[in-house]
Amino acid sequence: MALEERIREAMDVLEETVARHPPAVLATSLGAEDMVLADMVAAHFPGIGIFTLDTGRLNPETYDLLAEVRSRYGREVRVYFPDAAEVEAFVGQHGPNAFYESVGLRKTCCYIRKVAPLKRALAGRGAWITGLRQEQSPTRQGVQPIEWDGPNGLYKANPLWDWTTEEVWAYLGSRGVPYNRLHDQGYASVGCAPCTRPIGPGEDIRAGRWWWESPDTKECGLHPVPSSLV
Repeated sequence: MALEERIREAMDVLEETVARHPPAVLATSLGAEDMVLADMVAAHFPGIGIFTLDTGRLNPETYDLLAEVRSRYGREVRVYFPDAAEVEAFVGQHGPNAFYESVGLRKTCCYIRKVAPLKRALAGRGAWITGLRQEQSPTRQGVQPIEWDGPNGLYKANPLWDWTTEEVWAYLGSRGVPYNRLHDQGYASVGCAPCTRPIGPGEDIRAGRWWWESPDTKECGLHPVPSSLV
């Protein structure tokens, strides 16, 4: 399928989301998929807000791109931080890298640094927009264009739900969209620095996230599965 047709399909999802489930907001991790969506939103949807979650453990390249996005598009990207007292209590009890010790501690860390701030970011929204794709991992094969996000009580739109990695990069290259330079270092996914690594030849796209865990646990809680369809 031609790239322009894929773009039109993604735009249709964004238009439906804005029309049926306002107000909508784009969540960006500043990875490749989210830069496709940021470019679309900046060009065509001034009413869609943009936010990111700063966990306090991001790579320098991610902060560099955040500054570049603000400069290029002239759009506010609101940053949500975890509660400092909760972070201090977790680190004080379990240590700064407790997420390596068990899935339970890792998910607790993710909840404090990502899920709780996300709930604040989504308060009062009708829908949030993400860069989830079915191709990304076994836990995301059921992703649909628009889903009901029960845990957060609003709709979730995934305009790139059936895009391939090649289509994502074709979009970025054809339009000169800035991207996270971690991708040039072999990172297929962008997350917290201690929990993300480059992937090797033949590895799954999400293999660089929480690589010490089983593939079926590799979600942080931002995207519970499964979701009910619209």
